[in-house]
Amino acid sequence: MGYKVAVVGATGNVGREMLDILAERAFPADTVVALASRRSLGQEVSFGDRTLKVQALDQYDFSDTDICLMSAGGETSKEWSPRIGAQGCVVIDNSSAFRYDSDVPLIVPEVNADAVVGFSKKNIIANPNCSTAQLVVALKPLHDAATIKRVVVATYQSVSGAGKDAMDELFNQTRAVFTAGEVKVQKFTKRIAFNVIPHIDVFMEDGSTKEEWKMVAETKKMLDPKIKLTATCVRVPVFIGHSEAVNVEFERPISAEEAREILRSAPGVLVDDKREPGGYITPHEAAGEDATYVSRIREDITVENGLSFWCVSDNLRKGAALNTVQIAEVLINRKLISPKTKAA
Repeated sequence: MGYKVAVVGATGNVGREMLDILAERAFPADTVVALASRRSLGQEVSFGDRTLKVQALDQYDFSDTDICLMSAGGETSKEWSPRIGAQGCVVIDNSSAFRYDSDVPLIVPEVNADAVVGFSKKNIIANPNCSTAQLVVALKPLHDAATIKRVVVATYQSVSGAGKDAMDELFNQTRAVFTAGEVKVQKFTKRIAFNVIPHIDVFMEDGSTKEEWKMVAETKKMLDPKIKLTATCVRVPVFIGHSEAVNVEFERPISAEEAREILRSAPGVLVDDKREPGGYITPHEAAGEDATYVSRIREDITVENGLSFWCVSDNLRKGAALNTVQIAEVLINRKLISPKTKAA
């Protein structure tokens, strides 16, 4: 017996990816509905070998829908997720609207799947920030083995994390550079083509950005509140795929070889670490893939029990759409929900 699934924000980067992943993974849905704002009404989106016509979110009745995958931004989620949850439909939200709500589980299935049972308080489950999702997938098995004290991370985040307009801006600026045209800055604070911008989201009082704060708060909520973490988040001229340079201090000794073996057997992680030219993964290779890739694993001799590594993942997939679908699979596999509409 299949489920009825609605995808809100179906015309956006992540919404389209959600539809692709539902089809790829043969998600047990009898019905999949594409929803967006009224301005997208009637547009067509792909779902496997089928085409879905987009319906308007504000005209849709969720009373017979089992799962809503929400990727329409924080303001839309704040308005609609509680309403949808009140109709008995479980919302898995990709925005930051409910991540820090103590009554809403924040889930990466490879890290804290057991916490998903808390969804029943509001019928809402939060998906973490894209940069946090891949980080905690890599940190979790290492934390279990040697207990993490402190993490220092610098991110190299692709423009797709800022949406389709950001991808268009990188493309248009790059073309303008080569044709001696005008380089227009609209989505970003500075030119992104052939440049890097150490600023993602709004600035906070302590000088950090909201993106950096998210990584701290979300890692503590999902992994361990005792972990100290500092982040510097940087936008780079890459279309898809976030990269992270990660330095970790542990309570107990752990060698690079031990870490390599632990990560090789960890769910969701692929180790590609050959210590030779090209023996590592870049965002180009990670695009379109499900795994969180770890390379450049080495001991940090400047601190006691220190390791450094390089971590790369497709931010539209593991950082967003894939993780959302995996959460829905956890609900079903653990029999935490059942289809509202029974077979005739």
